[in-house]
Amino acid sequence: MFTATQSGTNLAVQLCYYRGLHEFRASPWLTNSETLLAHMNKVSCSGGPTQIARLLTHYRNAGSATTPVRGLVFVGDACEEAPSTLIDLAGQCRLLNQPLFMFQEGLDLSTANLFKEMAAVSGGAYAPFDDSSAAYLGELLGAVARYATGGRLALSRSGRDSDKLLLAQLPDSKSS
Repeated sequence: MFTATQSGTNLAVQLCYYRGLHEFRASPWLTNSETLLAHMNKVSCSGGPTQIARLLTHYRNAGSATTPVRGLVFVGDACEEAPSTLIDLAGQCRLLNQPLFMFQEGLDLSTANLFKEMAAVSGGAYAPFDDSSAAYLGELLGAVARYATGGRLALSRSGRDSDKLLLAQLPDSKSS
């Protein structure tokens, strides 16, 4: 994500994850790929239900007028939470101009439909990928980074397929 933005552009990323029954963690805001990778390498999996509502609540509260948060990237394969709660939180994010970029691993149709709706309601975008498309996921993450640092204009100037995919789903700036 950091290399996807132009040099000199400030990008700060916060790694958030949930695991187990009630654990949710958020790193400090990170501004370089080495530090982000170090945090990612410390994460281990532990089974439990999804906690997407908890993540969206954290995201909704993370920004301010002086330090806005310009996007949330969610990478997941399932959802065990009430869709109405998640759609409501996605709408709250839309009111704050905080889009959701929902990237789904796998083919679960009900999850796909929910993630698509959450992305649309929030003013963000959805894309599926599978375990053989790590490079594609990397391209999508780069597209979100370009959007976060340069908006729709940065996506429209790049010409990359991943950027075009996001751009086609993002609301027209006149309508948002």
